[in-house]
Amino acid sequence: MATVKEVYGELAYEMVRNSHQPGRITHDAIFQESNLQNRALINQILDELVQPKSTFVGAEHVLELYRRCQAGETALLLLEHYSNFDIPCLFYLLHKLGAEYGEAAESIVAMAAMKLNEESKFVLAFTEAYTRIVIYPGRALEQVATTEQGEEEVRKAKQINMSAMREMVRCKNTGRIVLLFPTGTRYRPGVPDSKRILRAVDTYIKGFQNAVFVGIAGNVLLVNSESEMSEDFINPDTVTFAASPVISCSEFRNNARAEAASPDDIKNVVADSVGRKLAEMHQIAEAERARIIGS
Repeated sequence: MATVKEVYGELAYEMVRNSHQPGRITHDAIFQESNLQNRALINQILDELVQPKSTFVGAEHVLELYRRCQAGETALLLLEHYSNFDIPCLFYLLHKLGAEYGEAAESIVAMAAMKLNEESKFVLAFTEAYTRIVIYPGRALEQVATTEQGEEEVRKAKQINMSAMREMVRCKNTGRIVLLFPTGTRYRPGVPDSKRILRAVDTYIKGFQNAVFVGIAGNVLLVNSESEMSEDFINPDTVTFAASPVISCSEFRNNARAEAASPDDIKNVVADSVGRKLAEMHQIAEAERARIIGS
């Protein structure tokens, strides 16, 4: 299979030239607004990769979430994560549905790992096409906490994440939908841990009023587990997203908490409940994709 760099290298290098976000993250460079020049170039790629029958089941629920957000309620969008093109495809499909859906898409702010800024200029050029709040993910901190730089990295992570939480609070209270990948990483076949929902998702759900869960079937950019995004494999595909109705975060969390054997278990059962709901939405997306392909 061809890589994104091999097929779209010329567009990608134009995006690198357009890039203006920092390649190193500090606590005062956390909120990063979308680079629409690069978005337009990504959409040219998606015009070729996202097949004509691709669809968004339940997109009206994202619109309802947006309307509630505009009315002053806080809104959380929880997505499955398979590809570095999950967010591009989300925006692409929403914009295809019309102006108000496009407005809903543009209200979205994604919680994004700082690796996407720091991995390479190529990755950053794609990443910065969508508005983000950059965080230092717990998975990454676990990997360096016991190294020589561990103490310094812990301090850095605290500074970055405190700033990120302040920005998230600002965004959620000013009409922005906050997007979260509950696994914190892309799913990779043969790596069960990449499907694990992080316990930290409980903190997010606790801090919001409304949520929509989104399952994804189909993938136009397959993970290359041996390299970075520029070496991911392009895969023209029929992509189907499926969104749940708007859910009350407090009701969802209380129902999950009722299953906890002890207070120490609450974060685990909430994470498990999130995993089950995303799996449910994934099955809906898969069923619709199978129907479309077979029609």
